[in-house]
Amino acid sequence: MSMPGAAQINESLRGFDRLYGLEMISCSREESRAQVALRDELRQPGGLLHGGVIASIAESLASLTTWMAVREAGRVAMGLSNNTSFLRPLTDGTAHAHATRLHGGRTTWVWDVRVSDDEGCLCAISRVTVAVR
Repeated sequence: MSMPGAAQINESLRGFDRLYGLEMISCSREESRAQVALRDELRQPGGLLHGGVIASIAESLASLTTWMAVREAGRVAMGLSNNTSFLRPLTDGTAHAHATRLHGGRTTWVWDVRVSDDEGCLCAISRVTVAVR
């Protein structure tokens, strides 16, 4: 079974991912991309995109992509750790996330997730470890 396309994944998004507006762009076993359009409900009081939203984008992108890759073997994937560093604020436009797989083992996968603004400026980096069971 092959990885589903971004449109198919977007149709199946539920819960919190749908609430904050995660939109998958591409998905493969090695990398994936997603975006979230900024809106007032996602901003912290200072007007910046809330850091929790950025960490959620990274978590969802890594966990969802891992699950898509291991589900055909009857396995599940869930976030184990998420370390996010915020480098510059996102105030307008769209948050663009690019996840690159660093390790794909039997019980853990590790991802590097970079979040940038519309100009391509790096705004946050995350190291996400996903448990595979």
